[in-house]
Amino acid sequence: MPAVDLISVVITTYNRSEALVPVLAALAAQDDPHFEVIVADDGSTPFHQDAVQAAAKRLGMRLTHVWHPDTGFTASRVRNLGVVAAHGSYVVLLDGDCIPETDFVRRHRQLMEAGFFVNGSRVMLSVRLTQAIMDGHRAGHGQSAAFWLRQRLQGDASKLSALLRLPDWPGRKPHGFVWKGIRSCNLGVWRQDYERVNGFDESFVGWGHEDADFVLRLHNAGINRKNGFAATEVYHLWHAQASRQAEGQNAATVRQRMQSGQVLSTIGYRESKAAKDAVVHRWG
Repeated sequence: MPAVDLISVVITTYNRSEALVPVLAALAAQDDPHFEVIVADDGSTPFHQDAVQAAAKRLGMRLTHVWHPDTGFTASRVRNLGVVAAHGSYVVLLDGDCIPETDFVRRHRQLMEAGFFVNGSRVMLSVRLTQAIMDGHRAGHGQSAAFWLRQRLQGDASKLSALLRLPDWPGRKPHGFVWKGIRSCNLGVWRQDYERVNGFDESFVGWGHEDADFVLRLHNAGINRKNGFAATEVYHLWHAQASRQAEGQNAATVRQRMQSGQVLSTIGYRESKAAKDAVVHRWG
């Protein structure tokens, strides 16, 4: 398959295979087969790695697993390592607790456009529905409109926008840099644009705003935003809130870069290409 036709879905995960397995099941059910899956693992234990490998085998899915040692919350670095291992000309970033609908890859492909990245959105799920999905009592994809209406009325889903499919139209393109709603848990970007800004900045340590920084630097490089609302929504499984200790410093860095016009990450994709501690497996 020519690389130009291939979309690389890069999924970040850390010690949460019970959430990742439903994500993989949804990807195995996609109606557009022209994609690959890269699991970018931020240092999960052997138990969780084995669970992912077993799921890939059970689903008949081929995937690439990229792992590096656990040194804390290093989402920027593990995303870069995932993209290094990818082969597609277009990359869709997805979190390992965000379940795509069966037309997810196809809808991202429809929104692909030179000079733009696609900023997707999400539907938040309750603790109760999350547990039912992770236990295998409910599927997180391929459900009917009636099912999701019932979940919304019961308070188990935050909105119904995932049921809508709006076309690609000019209203998807806001003007200027818009901080609100940036979600690296569901984001499509051309590989060449990712490399152009040197990927995610690994100098961001801890939770918070590394995704806003990435989008800002794309904007500074002349790459514009396109919103994937009502086209590429994912179902976000509930989890406890991560520590926000580094959020203030990370936000301050983004604000400074809004003034400086910085394009390249300080430590990023190019540096990850030379990494010596990454372990790559091809499963399935």
